[in-house]
Amino acid sequence: MVQDLVTGAWQSVVFGIAGICLMAIGFVVVDLLTPGRLRELIWHQRSSNAALLLAANQLGIALIVFTAIFTSYEDFGKGLASTVIFGVLGIGLMALAFLALDWLTPGRLGDMIAEVEPHPAAKVTAATHFGAALIVCACIA
Repeated sequence: MVQDLVTGAWQSVVFGIAGICLMAIGFVVVDLLTPGRLRELIWHQRSSNAALLLAANQLGIALIVFTAIFTSYEDFGKGLASTVIFGVLGIGLMALAFLALDWLTPGRLGDMIAEVEPHPAAKVTAATHFGAALIVCACIA
């Protein structure tokens, strides 16, 4: 019983680190998709557009990681591998969804996201990111 607890705790730490790393990668990808630096846009300029997009991205990645862990294989290694693979796939699909939406809409989507004043495009972009994450979750389950 103690061994099971120690093993479960260790696996939780490893899955947690994997999830945090995937969310950090998601941060970098959103930072690359938007002009300017997210740190500056959100924490200094207080851009609610950038904050909404990043929040949707981070929640989407967390949901993918949750779904991958929840439906994980009995084998820890396979479960961890599927979590990382689906996490990276989700980040890539969210970036692709951003680029597709940018292509389909007038103007530069990244510029609108970087604006300090609220812009309706931020809501659509956030929903697109979260929707892409939900699609990956459905594929996992």
